[in-house]
Amino acid sequence: MTVHLLGIDGMDRARIEELLELTDTFDEIGRRPIPRVPALRGKTVATLFFEDSTRTRLSFDAAAKRLSADTLNFAAGASSLSKGESLRDTVDVIASYGVDALVVRHPMAGTPHRIADWTDAAVVNAGDGRHEHPTQALLDAYTLRQHRGALDGMQVAIVGDIRHSRVARSNVLAFSMLGADVTLVAPATLLPDSVAGWPVRVVHDLDAVLPGLDACYLLRMQRERITEGLIPSIREYVAGYGLDAGRAARLPKDALILHPGPTNRGVEISAEVAADPRSVILDQVVNGVSVRMAVLFLLLGSGLDHEPAADGEVAE
Repeated sequence: MTVHLLGIDGMDRARIEELLELTDTFDEIGRRPIPRVPALRGKTVATLFFEDSTRTRLSFDAAAKRLSADTLNFAAGASSLSKGESLRDTVDVIASYGVDALVVRHPMAGTPHRIADWTDAAVVNAGDGRHEHPTQALLDAYTLRQHRGALDGMQVAIVGDIRHSRVARSNVLAFSMLGADVTLVAPATLLPDSVAGWPVRVVHDLDAVLPGLDACYLLRMQRERITEGLIPSIREYVAGYGLDAGRAARLPKDALILHPGPTNRGVEISAEVAADPRSVILDQVVNGVSVRMAVLFLLLGSGLDHEPAADGEVAE
């Protein structure tokens, strides 16, 4: 049976921890002079991005190549979709090239799930609408684990445009599953219509929670998704929820500052805070490759029972 990664929803703590432990192996590979192993030689990974992306698309491409897989890159703007080709036909065409995995980003929630019904290839959700972004949550959890050893008991605030954020949904699930206490911080208009059933508390005053945080996770203001007047102005949003140097000074000295990127400097985070020693934003970028190597290996390789050996060969 084909195995997919469509969301954090449906995973359990043991599965997430196994994947994070596997990521340790690929993190070590990434620090070698030649960061490449033949673990997925002969496999083909296709990235299908129907929305713009830098970090996610490039890191999946780098992950596949470091595993020695062949890659195909699809960009919607330069495809036959502009000529009226359907999504189903596009997927069928790409799958016909002998693709083993499809990495899919799409503006409509649920699209990767639909594609998984159409193909025998493994499907990885690289972000679907406002729904989920599971590999982002995994790399964020890995980054916190890397710096703190475990998430149990951590106080984590996710700040900003929760309403439009697939990252927030996946991170709430992953962080809480790993033992963190998660607080959503946002104006009421930037919260989902309901957070019933979410393992979180909700507050509207960022300044009140800063001193007690172990990690402050800032979300990008998704101006391309905001079609209603949900905030009075960007200036007023920054005044209430932007993390500038003054607010960062209220964080504990060992608190971590995260952002999924791309950052809107001067909106959710100032340039000074992005360069703060407590900022692990670039660590997130680096860890994204290692986590996605682990995901692809788990889906297409020998699984968690057979990790790459130290000499670069796949252990039997």
